[in-house]
Amino acid sequence: MPVLDLSPQLPDNLWPTRSFVGEVVPFAATAFREGHDLIGVTLLLRAPDGALTSRPMTLTVPGTDRWAAEAQLDQPGSWEYRIGAYADDWNTWRHNALIKIPAGVDVDLMFLIGSELLSVAAADSGRVAAERRLFRAAAKVLVNGDLPVAERLAALDEAKLAKAIALHPLAGLDSVSEPRTIIVERKRAAVGSWYEFFPRSEGAKKLADGSWKSGTFRTAAKRLPAVAAMGFDVLYLPPIHPIGTSFRKGPNNSLTVGPFDPGSPWAIGSADGGHDAIHPDLGTAADFTYFLNRAKKLGIEVALDFALQASPDHPWVTAHPEWFTTLPDGSIAYAENPPKKYQDIYPINFDNDPAGIRAEALRVLTHWIDLGVTIFRVDNPHTKPLDFWEWLITEVNSQHPDVIFLAEAFTRPALMQALGKVGFQQSYTYFTWRNTKEELEDFFDGLARETPNFLRPNLFVNTPDILTEFLQFGGPAAFKIRAALAALASPSWGVYAGFELYESVARPGAEESIDNEKYEYRPRSFAKAEELGQSLAPFITQLNQIRRDHPALGQLRNLDIHSSDDDSILVFSKYLDAAYTGTGEADALLIVINVDPHSVRETVVHLDVTRFGIPVGEPFDVTDLLTGTTWTWTADNFVRLDAFTEPLHILHVKGRSA
Repeated sequence: MPVLDLSPQLPDNLWPTRSFVGEVVPFAATAFREGHDLIGVTLLLRAPDGALTSRPMTLTVPGTDRWAAEAQLDQPGSWEYRIGAYADDWNTWRHNALIKIPAGVDVDLMFLIGSELLSVAAADSGRVAAERRLFRAAAKVLVNGDLPVAERLAALDEAKLAKAIALHPLAGLDSVSEPRTIIVERKRAAVGSWYEFFPRSEGAKKLADGSWKSGTFRTAAKRLPAVAAMGFDVLYLPPIHPIGTSFRKGPNNSLTVGPFDPGSPWAIGSADGGHDAIHPDLGTAADFTYFLNRAKKLGIEVALDFALQASPDHPWVTAHPEWFTTLPDGSIAYAENPPKKYQDIYPINFDNDPAGIRAEALRVLTHWIDLGVTIFRVDNPHTKPLDFWEWLITEVNSQHPDVIFLAEAFTRPALMQALGKVGFQQSYTYFTWRNTKEELEDFFDGLARETPNFLRPNLFVNTPDILTEFLQFGGPAAFKIRAALAALASPSWGVYAGFELYESVARPGAEESIDNEKYEYRPRSFAKAEELGQSLAPFITQLNQIRRDHPALGQLRNLDIHSSDDDSILVFSKYLDAAYTGTGEADALLIVINVDPHSVRETVVHLDVTRFGIPVGEPFDVTDLLTGTTWTWTADNFVRLDAFTEPLHILHVKGRSA
């Protein structure tokens, strides 16, 4: 029997599907046979520890021959699945018997065929004794001519018999697909709340002569409790290495540099060392280890930036000039992304010595892994060869399977997606530029339906390079809206420091903050802002607590779009069945959000209640997790959302009304 179009799998099956511990994965296949006899389809799973499990698949829509099942993958490692089809002898016979016997057609023959099917199953030594006894007894009933036909026919639907056959079908003519592989990674590979800060700004002080005393790992560690208190579990640090002085950039990316300008951390390398060194202003390796340990005690993993590029002062430039592009005039090409120019950065040329570059990249990563780093945010991976990343991530994960790579790749869809296929565990996305209801519906649906087998989104709301017009001109409501969208739609989301302070002033002509922290120290008064009620930190804390309390938010594939009558009211839900929550209770959330930060909106929302476990036509109770207010809802409900006070509802579906 043909078993075709297996899912999940990547196009052409060139790379394995990727999942994470705890993810509920949908499986599907097209299976059929000739004629009219019924078939059954089974999902066969082999866990990394070798344990085998099977579960029946159900026909999705009659006439499509598409079968589906889902499973929660609970171990890290390499999983294997096959999908098997079989001749469903019992249900084929049962279907025919329920038509022919009541009509008086071939009554005794039909009962005899059914009895023989049960007798064969009863003789199967692979079945448990109680099941075999049950089949023998039922076989005798079917051919007992002393019993009324109706009583013999009723035996087909006896509860214990039906359950036994459902668990272990009476099957023949097995056909099994070729195996497919799923790489299941640790939960943090897909689920996490990220925060970004520059350690040199944390504790930095401007001195009387205009110079600066840099923040250090020791002073930055004092910020960690506040980051943990907001509920973040990953802290991303921009490059912590020595910074070059040649062509150093001044404030706001200017070419005019003062004596106290610290330079861009991405201009890596000086006489103090390169990618395996720590900037002397930040401290020593011992200070970095202290910082890592403090973060770990607070439940925070530290992610380092991995930027394969060099300042003109990097040791690589003199030791390995072949790793760069030499122009006809003898100069080395610096990085450009027109109209942007990065005179302080030399990009790597991977064509001249690919083996040497691979070895050095692996050495650098191993150095930091040995110090305790388990997450790397990779800068501009789309400007390096795809096969380089495939090799490097495979090499690292073969020895360190818990290491995670986040791709900072704002590039064309095919290339962004290919980076996920070859191994990147997470990726930045186009989220920051998806603002309208229509844009967000298409974007979220694509994340949940089109790419989850290989691309795990990390929805950063801002970065040092990205301050969108939506945030520049949307006021505090815009910041709340974007934080809620990111935190509730994706299992992973991120915030760059200053977002909680509503930093919204851009450098003229650019989509990044004025007085950009990439080029200068930027100490902030977080506590003072919160004390004055001028901080989004309490709301961010609430969002992250809701994420921890509701396992449905830790999944991606379960995002469903609903509708409203207003072009700025976005509605989506996330639902996780009780079998997968770990609490024994289903988890259902509805998010209704006004994505226009300048308005008050009134409208009716329309829900497909079956998507979150409610029967059609039945009312149900919802509680707003932000305010504690409870309402009774149906499939169609009036809402009023004021962007200037509370632009959204986060509704927990608690159960049906009496």
